[in-house]
Amino acid sequence: MYRRGYYTDPFTDLLFNALLGFTLLFFITIALINPENKSGIIDPKAEFIISATWPENLADDIDLWVEDPHGEIVSYLQRDAGWMHLDRDDRGEVNDKVVIDGNEVIYPINQEIVTIRGAIPGEYTVNLFYYRAGPVEGVPVTLKVERVNPEFRLVFVDQITLEAEDTERTAVRFTLTKDRELINVNRLQRVLTPYDLEPR
Repeated sequence: MYRRGYYTDPFTDLLFNALLGFTLLFFITIALINPENKSGIIDPKAEFIISATWPENLADDIDLWVEDPHGEIVSYLQRDAGWMHLDRDDRGEVNDKVVIDGNEVIYPINQEIVTIRGAIPGEYTVNLFYYRAGPVEGVPVTLKVERVNPEFRLVFVDQITLEAEDTERTAVRFTLTKDRELINVNRLQRVLTPYDLEPR
């Protein structure tokens, strides 16, 4: 068929449309080959991080116990309580070994971490419990309370020495205001563990 001086072939139109369809299918296939994997994403939202750190390469097992204003207690016995979560339960040398590519690697850092994911106004109590001693008793533990949101800020740090196994010490008690500020910081001793031990 001639129109205005040029010839249009229906076969050419059909071939062009088929090529256009294959191109569209190609782009759709590329988009679906490797969809974004969201199964391993962790929500990093946190308000405060409480950490207890003691010298590396020690077999001693120190435990963090934290109580929130509603009386919820997080520890190795209950890793989730209210808005709090025990992120790492360090048992000294027991769980310091990690296998990477078939090789055993020692992770010597001794640290327990509790994350507070929602700031509830009221009093928090943070205790250290000397669960198991190594060959030599007596461990210096550095306790930190860090505010993460809206910006990172160290709000409390202190070092407490736990002298003997089965010792429980209140490292810090503080009141959290509605503005997420720490007030009434003290060390009034209070037992959080169920082991019927006197605070030392």
